[in-house]
Amino acid sequence: MGTHRRLGGYRLLDEIGRGSTAVVYLAMDLCGREVAVKELSPELAGEPEAVTRLAREMSAQARVRSEYVARLLGGEVAAERPHVAMEYVPGCPLNDLIPAYGPMRHDRLVRFARRLALALGDVHDAGVLHRDVAPGNVIVMGDRPTLIDFGIAHEAGAAQITRRGMVVGTPAYLAPELIEGERATTASDVFSWAATVAYAATGRPPFGRGSLHGVCFRILRGHADLDGVPEPLARLLRPAFRRDPSRRPPARWLAGALADGDRVTLKGDRVVAA
Repeated sequence: MGTHRRLGGYRLLDEIGRGSTAVVYLAMDLCGREVAVKELSPELAGEPEAVTRLAREMSAQARVRSEYVARLLGGEVAAERPHVAMEYVPGCPLNDLIPAYGPMRHDRLVRFARRLALALGDVHDAGVLHRDVAPGNVIVMGDRPTLIDFGIAHEAGAAQITRRGMVVGTPAYLAPELIEGERATTASDVFSWAATVAYAATGRPPFGRGSLHGVCFRILRGHADLDGVPEPLARLLRPAFRRDPSRRPPARWLAGALADGDRVTLKGDRVVAA
């Protein structure tokens, strides 16, 4: 940015992200702290539906308290320039990190998977569904993930404005029930966690690349590619990929199982910590 600008109580320093509905800036607050400020695109600032979505994002993120989730700091959705401010998270998005440096290995991978499960457990404990857990929404510093972007998140009991045929989220990491137009649940986030961890372990989306139709077909058929995912991690990803959401383990349980390391085993239809 050629000249410094202000938005609310924040001094905008540089543009660090741009999407179809918003621009994200690195900014500084009144205390001199670096923050991330997300502003609705000017053409959407007067659209009630877009402002409502931003308010929903702010409400959902405000409920979550986690050392592995970017913290909401404030915002003004009713302002002339609607915006929200979040903790600035240094690091690299997982979808940039893996192509540049290769898949995660050994203890680093396990720590990453466990901490991302803890992040998701904290989100769910707050009564929130993230709905877009994917490599582009995980910032990594070392083996420490931080979950960001609550743009389509909402409170677990809220009405979901999706319909059959509408795909909301990152398609290659969506649970099958969402592709079929069913309601999102905590189990849907768990499926996306497993897909994201598989990507970190192999450098490949577990349901392949290519056309949206082909990727969705493989998700619906349960054709997850886990070649190269080490045991016992793969033994946790398999149940998280189950077609029936009610049979997927919760995020908090997965975090506990990962803390047990090699003692994680399968017993029949269940994964247990020995």
